[in-house]
Amino acid sequence: MLRRRPLLALASLLALAAATSCATEADDQTLGDDGAAVTEDAPATDGPEGAGELDWSSCGSEAECTVLEVPVDYDDPQGETLPLSITRVPASGDRIGPLFVNPGGPGGTAGDFAIGISYMLPDEITEHFDIVGVDPRGLGASAIDCGGDMQELYGVDYTIDSPDDTSELLTTSQEYVDGCEAEAGDLLPHLGTEDVARDIDAVRAAMGDDQLNYLGFSYGTAIGQQLAELFGPTVRAMIIDGILDLGPTGIESATTQAAGFEVALQAFADDCDADSSCPLAPDAIGAVEDLLAQVEEAPVPAEPRDLGPGEMSTGLTMPLYSETLWPDLADAVADGLDGDGSGMVALADQYLGVADFDIYFAVNCLDFEWPETPEELLAAGADAADESPHFGEAIVNDYVRCTMWPVEEEPMPAVTAPDAPPILVVSTTNDPATPYESGVRTAERLETGVLLTYEGDGHTVVGNGVPCVDDIATAYLVDLEVPEDGTTCP
Repeated sequence: MLRRRPLLALASLLALAAATSCATEADDQTLGDDGAAVTEDAPATDGPEGAGELDWSSCGSEAECTVLEVPVDYDDPQGETLPLSITRVPASGDRIGPLFVNPGGPGGTAGDFAIGISYMLPDEITEHFDIVGVDPRGLGASAIDCGGDMQELYGVDYTIDSPDDTSELLTTSQEYVDGCEAEAGDLLPHLGTEDVARDIDAVRAAMGDDQLNYLGFSYGTAIGQQLAELFGPTVRAMIIDGILDLGPTGIESATTQAAGFEVALQAFADDCDADSSCPLAPDAIGAVEDLLAQVEEAPVPAEPRDLGPGEMSTGLTMPLYSETLWPDLADAVADGLDGDGSGMVALADQYLGVADFDIYFAVNCLDFEWPETPEELLAAGADAADESPHFGEAIVNDYVRCTMWPVEEEPMPAVTAPDAPPILVVSTTNDPATPYESGVRTAERLETGVLLTYEGDGHTVVGNGVPCVDDIATAYLVDLEVPEDGTTCP
């Protein structure tokens, strides 16, 4: 049946939304013109090896904030710098050290997330660790702004049925890329995941700690893998949950993700069809396909704008991140078939509102290998639709901007992190965004990888109130008790 339960810690886009909600308690925090947290008495410290102390100032009932200047280019450490926004919730008891957290994205604000997840993690973890969020470069104090309208960008049709669809997608995408180059061109080569990992280690050094602990979700698992590869001896403990597999090309990763959403859609449909109260029963997949076909023929009336193919693709993806949103998806599809697309448009806007898409593309277009031309990518999107008919083309074609990106990509290689301690790799069997097998492959590839399987639905699980998972995570972080490789939590 369609289950409703409290929405707790969810990573990537959903985790960011939950964290931002919790962060409203930080009522003493102010925002600068760029949206970064600022305080009157929080000057930046000097450099990545900045003398062991940061000047923290209160930015909420329990949170503290500061800024650290780091090199734009770590190959030129004496060159230009950029400011990193940092937020921490200090340990409530006997401190072991910092636990750096990242919600994913790319584009998730780690500072807000640190506040939010501090309410969600087991008390034993927050007792012993400062929960620290370092906003990835390009966010917070170093925010970039490409000037694009996300509703417009995601309002075009990503499933190509005519030359007009192709022309509109390419024109809209090129305009967006041109805006990024104009507004942030000099910084674009320096926004990759390796630099983000170096930034976190710089903050670790500036805090005066010899070692760090890390908890990363979704894209945050890529940051964790880079940390483990580059700074293995300085890592005390690491949990990565909802695994981004390093090594595949961008097309391969997008195609794999589309397949994961197909699995999640089927899980939603099976759940709905078994529940007589679900408005789409007994054929939820058929209902979804009917609405997809309708919006291809003509927009469905909705507020604040009509429901077209772009909004439909985005709105359909959003609630599959968590089964807590499945009832919202069922209602949105039912309402759309009744002539009101407002619910689906609201789901699309929720998706667009919880992460920074400028950073999303800046990182992905730099960190992965992409086809040379838009035509090659669109052909790959058509191929992906054969395997994943509801998501393949839209998800792959979303990255057409990377074929236009003004910076040459520097693909992240697969890493083994031989000098790292045991890395707890958490993977959920029906995770839509980062499919389970990505976690299996990553745990096998990492020399110290330890796989923990969660048999369930949704995107990521640590801190989401599953006792088996949280007990293992707590014992590992606090006491360094490593579970047996291949452990499964029901």
